[in-house]
Amino acid sequence: MGSLGPSVVRSLQQHKAAPASKPAAAGESQQQQQQQRGGSSSSFRMPVHYPRYKKAEYEAMAEWRVDCLLREYGLPVPADGDLDAKRRFAMGAFLWPDQY
Repeated sequence: MGSLGPSVVRSLQQHKAAPASKPAAAGESQQQQQQQRGGSSSSFRMPVHYPRYKKAEYEAMAEWRVDCLLREYGLPVPADGDLDAKRRFAMGAFLWPDQY
């Protein structure tokens, strides 16, 4: 069997020498952990599934459902916006231009 190259050996040595990250405290949120590690905190969240509604479904969607959908993805829900504006915003966010 051949030997590992010097860069691989050096990488392995550095990996072993690196301190393990401390376990999260019981009440510590993921966002707090990320901020402690120097990461940025964003309100945008990508759920596991992308919404698969069609244009007609957005046009018929109830206001509470549009609000929930936008909130679920961390998008702003205009409090003073009317239902039609919310629907247009959701379609603009989730539909491709050729689906209009």
